[in-house]
Amino acid sequence: MTPTAEPVLVYTTWPDAETADNAARELVNRRLAACANRLGEITSTYEWQGQIEHGTEVAMLIKSTGTRFEALSAAIAELHPYDVPAILALPVSAAHPPFAAWIAAQTAPEGAEGEIHG
Repeated sequence: MTPTAEPVLVYTTWPDAETADNAARELVNRRLAACANRLGEITSTYEWQGQIEHGTEVAMLIKSTGTRFEALSAAIAELHPYDVPAILALPVSAAHPPFAAWIAAQTAPEGAEGEIHG
């Protein structure tokens, strides 16, 4: 992924709502996410270490920018209890310009005035 200030939607899963909510607050506090939406419980089936696993998780959609993805991904991995958390950045093909500008402003590092160009 080439880092740009364009919005990205990051998909990740968490073991439970409390862990996801705590991570969401931390990611927004660190200005890595403009917003994190925790979705309801999902059922996941996957192979891990040679065994088929089947269990519940919660999904999260995170609104950020391509320029913040590397730091966001590292923070998710740091906050996550899984050895290999699901972290997928989905490109956004179009966005409402005022909303895209808000995402960029919310995720700009502290003291980065002048870097947001609406």
